[in-house]
Amino acid sequence: MTTLNLGILAHVDAGKTSLTERLLHTAGVIDELGSVDDGSTRTDTMALERQRGITIRSAVVSFTVAGVTVNLIDTPGHPDFIAEVERVLGVLDGAVLVVSAVEGVQAQTRVLARTLRRLGIPTLFFVNKVDRAGADPDRVVRQIADRLSPDVVALGRVDAAGTPAARWLPAAPDDPDHTARLVDLLTAHDDALLAAYVQDERTVTAARLRAALAAQTARARVHPVHAGSAITGAGVDELVAGIVALLPAADGDDRAPLSGTVFKVERGPAGEKIAYARIFAGTVRVRDRIRYRGDHEAKVTGIAVFDDGDAVPRDAVGAGRIARLHGLTEVRVGDHLGTPPDRPAGRHHFSPPTLETVVVPARAADRAALHTALTQLAEQDPLINLRQDDLRREIAVSLYGEVQKEVIQATLADEYALPVTFWETSTVCVERLTGVGAAVEWIGKDPNPFLGTVGLRVEPAPVDSGVEFRLGIELGSMPLAFLKAIEETVRETLRQGLRGWEVVDCVVTLTHGGYWARQSHAHGVFDKSMSSTAGDFRNLTPLVLMAALSRAGTRVHEPVHRFHLDLPADLLGTVLPVLATLDAVPRTATLRGASYLLDGEVPAGRVHALEQRLPALTRGEGTLESEFDHYRPVRGPAPSRPRWDHDPLHRKEYLLAVARRVTARPER
Repeated sequence: MTTLNLGILAHVDAGKTSLTERLLHTAGVIDELGSVDDGSTRTDTMALERQRGITIRSAVVSFTVAGVTVNLIDTPGHPDFIAEVERVLGVLDGAVLVVSAVEGVQAQTRVLARTLRRLGIPTLFFVNKVDRAGADPDRVVRQIADRLSPDVVALGRVDAAGTPAARWLPAAPDDPDHTARLVDLLTAHDDALLAAYVQDERTVTAARLRAALAAQTARARVHPVHAGSAITGAGVDELVAGIVALLPAADGDDRAPLSGTVFKVERGPAGEKIAYARIFAGTVRVRDRIRYRGDHEAKVTGIAVFDDGDAVPRDAVGAGRIARLHGLTEVRVGDHLGTPPDRPAGRHHFSPPTLETVVVPARAADRAALHTALTQLAEQDPLINLRQDDLRREIAVSLYGEVQKEVIQATLADEYALPVTFWETSTVCVERLTGVGAAVEWIGKDPNPFLGTVGLRVEPAPVDSGVEFRLGIELGSMPLAFLKAIEETVRETLRQGLRGWEVVDCVVTLTHGGYWARQSHAHGVFDKSMSSTAGDFRNLTPLVLMAALSRAGTRVHEPVHRFHLDLPADLLGTVLPVLATLDAVPRTATLRGASYLLDGEVPAGRVHALEQRLPALTRGEGTLESEFDHYRPVRGPAPSRPRWDHDPLHRKEYLLAVARRVTARPER
């Protein structure tokens, strides 16, 4: 039996979880349909998900159809929980992107479609809610072609759209209009098919077109469109048939070396970690010792695979499957099992969080418990980016939006009995280098009190290239442990630049390195005071790096969102001055009938304020979509963020804190 790992993705409220429920019902996994409104769906298991009617954590269920086991992963639709979607993308064989027939293509739809296309994930579109008043599936299909991808083709049409009797009518194989659309789309990507059609169009039969459609869909060249209703079941049978026939099944060799990726971590009833992993190659058996995250190793104590909706215990799991693994006590989301797969899992597909807030326990005695709880939440969502300021006894978390903050607050109260409040949400900026800088401190020479020589040069790198650490000294001239200590400390130190923000997109080159070899007295007693250790390099590197940054200079950049604002035409003159007070800059204004569509930029920190003011400004008729676009230099005074550790920019205090001394050791 083959396996297909399928993601269900959508903008919030497009009906994604209801579609998941309907697919399980159609496959016979469940006897009764659950309801999002009633909190009775199979995949929304958290109490908070049931209360709010939104998906917060990704969930895996399965069903079998036509000899194919479909592992279906239901993902959140709200943009505040995009990190959950990010972790799933790298383990998918295919995806269904759900679009509402009423609301049409929305901001999150565009973000998801762009990412699926960039990663080359085979994707079907499903236009949902065709039974709802105001549904216009034909308009939505045109939107998909205009805004998401021109390489789409509807495989049928909707009859009685906008009524409870709406139904999906698949195109007949001999329908000349449908055949013409398929030929136009498929021959654009297949020269052999085009040549055959030009030579004798009769040889391009319906069966050949269907085979070409499946092949090009599997290569993410084209995207078939289905439509229907998750509530009534219209069109769902045809969608299931399309999933099996058009999306590629998982591949992989059970006998190859182990290769897998952990995309979700949760805790069991006893607090034990459970890792959700996609196995790309090889086989995992109970009691196997497997390696992950470099040099970590652990014994697998339990395995469960998904079968007809439930996680079923197994002794082993092979390539292509998704499994729940017990026993990996130190595992984290994004860890590779065995050999890293040749997949984009682990890369950031979406923008990082651009907001931050400090979490304050209602009871001062709960501070340690709060840190433990947030650490566990960060295991499930690493982009929370837990940051503890020991100097001020504060704990900060990164956020995508205000809804995520509310969810964290409710989760801490419900699951950990920890009432908390939050400081006002602030924007997370970054620092970029404005020039090149270098610094060096020599072993045994004032003012260096550490037994090590470190020289570093920093220089700007292209946007979004990340941090690159290079060796400018001969490999082998220093012990590997010392080089590793320097690189790790460089990356950690760059989290707080000259003004406290993370320094991004730069190249750091180790230009000088030196150490004192291990010294000992009579009888082989180790003399630490005369021998370099990794600690010397961990303590010295921040001083050298910050000196190099100071000489290079940095500039603070703030995150900027691209916005799309649809508002009544007569209110344009009222809204524009308000946008100006929020530092929003309209780029284009397009008149469409009785409304204006404004496209522009707004600082990320002002998006929430714009959302709050919009209903009153537009008589409740305005709609706003926004998404992260880029970082831009801050205008005016550069904001700073207090450091949460000992500050290497203040040498005396730093040395007193980390080394309890401020002068160098005497030379040998």
